[in-house]
Amino acid sequence: MTAMPLPPRPASSDDPLYYLHNFRSALRWVRACYEDLLDADERTFMSHFDALPEPAQALWVRMVMRKGELFRDDRLDYAEIGTLDPAVAPLMALGWLERDPVLPVSEVLGMLTKAEVGRHLGACLKAHGLKRGDRKTDMQATLAAADIGEAPFSAWCPEAAFRVWRMTRMLLCDRLRLMFFGNLRQGWSEFVLADLGVRRFERVALTPASRAFPRREDIDTYLCIHDCRERFDAGETVAALVEALPAPVADNPWLETRRGKLLFLLAQAREREGDLDEAARLYAQSCHPGARGRRLRMLERQARHEEALALAREAEAAPESEAERQQLDRLLPRLHRRLSLPLPLPTAPSVTAPAHLELTLPRATSVEAAVAQHLSSPESPVHYVENTLINTLFGLLCWEAIFAPIPGAFFHPFQSAPADLLRPEFAARRDALFARCLARLDVAEGEQGYRAVIRRTYRDKQGLESPFVHWEALSETLLELALACLPAAHLRLWFERLLRDVRANRAGMPDLIQFHPAQQRYRMIEVKGPGDRLQDNQRRWLAFCARHAMPVDVCYVTWAS
Repeated sequence: MTAMPLPPRPASSDDPLYYLHNFRSALRWVRACYEDLLDADERTFMSHFDALPEPAQALWVRMVMRKGELFRDDRLDYAEIGTLDPAVAPLMALGWLERDPVLPVSEVLGMLTKAEVGRHLGACLKAHGLKRGDRKTDMQATLAAADIGEAPFSAWCPEAAFRVWRMTRMLLCDRLRLMFFGNLRQGWSEFVLADLGVRRFERVALTPASRAFPRREDIDTYLCIHDCRERFDAGETVAALVEALPAPVADNPWLETRRGKLLFLLAQAREREGDLDEAARLYAQSCHPGARGRRLRMLERQARHEEALALAREAEAAPESEAERQQLDRLLPRLHRRLSLPLPLPTAPSVTAPAHLELTLPRATSVEAAVAQHLSSPESPVHYVENTLINTLFGLLCWEAIFAPIPGAFFHPFQSAPADLLRPEFAARRDALFARCLARLDVAEGEQGYRAVIRRTYRDKQGLESPFVHWEALSETLLELALACLPAAHLRLWFERLLRDVRANRAGMPDLIQFHPAQQRYRMIEVKGPGDRLQDNQRRWLAFCARHAMPVDVCYVTWAS
């Protein structure tokens, strides 16, 4: 496969038309990558855009980059575009801009400042019991409920000194943006942030197989899921959204993951409303992590213990995660008792509880900082690392595997993580790559040893975005202490556990680490302040460390009077 014609880097923001050059680059990429999926409307749009005079192109892109579809001409003042009318005329001729659109009064309010509302809509406000000093949100709610119809903007505000335009092709531009980024979360400002150095990304080779959507239907499905999520956030009923959801996407795990998360949210909403039957039904349809566990809770709350036990045994045979295994260890004995069955044998191996420290310290804003200061010494420094250190060392050692150009993982030049990072198949799809990276832990010294590789990546990739590397938390001093004091065998165990469940196991690690460089050893410390208790993911990490004889303590703090 040949490489896609991506721009080597964003256009320089020193160029007044940098945003236009970036938009053109994105369109070239979409045209090349999705040539077989573009519909007639999208092809026509691109052809017409290419034929527009440059001022019209620039104005269009300026508007696309802003929020919403309505624009006041007095707020479209760009020196590089100049007078607006010559730029507007070609856009109006294509029907891409509508002058003086018909609007409900609630949208008119959104176009006006507070002072302008009183000047132009004073009589309307008074007729509906509103005052100029009321909040605009209250005005909009009251006038929307009054249902007073729609009219051109000029009819609502005949004395306004500015004109209003509506963009008519924003949905199409959003669809093109979706094809480029593979999501609607990112916008065209990514080009600018990359040029300014605010965000820097690893350069992953992209091929025709890299695109997010292999079929046209996948684009439509994504947009449907996105629309349903926005309607959910706006408060639309669960019943309406369940009806609107697309069918399961059996051959696109990435899309089915998005659908499964929305189903999970809808099920939670039903659960809060007290409709446990419907909540259980929706959880059963969701592939989102934890959905089966929530369904088990619904069945238990409804005293449907036989059904719950059958589902729990199904989960026990193939638990989706350590978190589910932990839930089952608590649930199964309860179900057995309620059904008068012999208690199940414990499945979790017994481990020695971590050592406890008890400290009484002067009250401080941060309990972790207080413990670190109390325990630290020049010979045995303590660092607050929580989830950053182990994740970062893993990210540095396995950089090449994480950013491998696996089909369906990277869609564009502005990705900080592969798209399948949190999916169960993430590690399996890169099994040989991760095995090669972890094999370096068997070599302590030399150019191919793990220490040299980690140091080299730390130097060469400094500042590039990564889902694991926390650059701001890893100083060179901390890095060298870690490489000197953390055994390679422990690093391997931690890294392998991360790969088993990236979503769950990136969190829950102990707060502090104390190094003893003279002895080349360490200990981790989980800190709990007054009234605080261990969370489930922390218990799992502590049990893992205890099972493998890793030095970890739990420190309970009380404040001195």
